[in-house]
Amino acid sequence: MLSKYEQFSMSISSLYHDIQRIERMEMAKYDMKGSHAQCVLAISRYPEGITAARLCEACEKDKAAISRTLAELEQMGMVRRSRPRYRACLTLTERGMEIAKAVNQTAHLAVERAGDGLDDSRREVFYGVLGLITENLHALCRSGLSESITKQKG
Repeated sequence: MLSKYEQFSMSISSLYHDIQRIERMEMAKYDMKGSHAQCVLAISRYPEGITAARLCEACEKDKAAISRTLAELEQMGMVRRSRPRYRACLTLTERGMEIAKAVNQTAHLAVERAGDGLDDSRREVFYGVLGLITENLHALCRSGLSESITKQKG
């Protein structure tokens, strides 16, 4: 029998791999990489522009990954900067906005299909629980597991 940890980590890993697979398949339609999907969608939520630093937070990706992705998106004509490099606001070009809209629609459909069989109340509970687990794991990472265990024992 699997432990709770094994079941949890295997399920999360499997979900993540499926999400990446869906991103790759969708972005291949536009000759883009799966890693571009999150970035394009995040930038689309900020029509007034977003800095690369804020984009790292919004996508929960490290600076190097975002920097590579932005360079690729700029080269493809999907993203533009308000000024060269540092602290520039990033916005989508018209083509970038078209792709973001299409990807957003596909993502919405994928999430709906993934939740087949869930009524609205169960879906609400699921996302509440998922959010709480995420917050708790972030807190554990910030404080350290051994410190958290010590507090729990005391």
